[in-house]
Amino acid sequence: MTAIILMLLAFPAVLFWSSGRAAAEQAGHFGRQLCIRAGVQWLDQSVHQVKLGIQRDDSGRLRWKRIYQYEYSHDGHDRYAATITLIGGRAVSWVEPVAKSPDPFT
Repeated sequence: MTAIILMLLAFPAVLFWSSGRAAAEQAGHFGRQLCIRAGVQWLDQSVHQVKLGIQRDDSGRLRWKRIYQYEYSHDGHDRYAATITLIGGRAVSWVEPVAKSPDPFT
């Protein structure tokens, strides 16, 4: 009987962890694509969740809202941060990396 109760308690925790990992992978892929598009280096090859909450999606269903941060660089000597916001499994907003402007003195 105790094993059944333990399994019932563990099941939602495993689902939450699994959906969080899937969202982090999706945010990482999206961040990598944004960096490629801007022509900058994606640093640390990872994203970090900085905020977690609950929000309604377009259809009115409650979903997890996760905000991820990643870092990029123009030349390997500088470091800038950008964010991606996911609601459920969908990216709803992001701060794109800023492409390096050409140096006017070269």
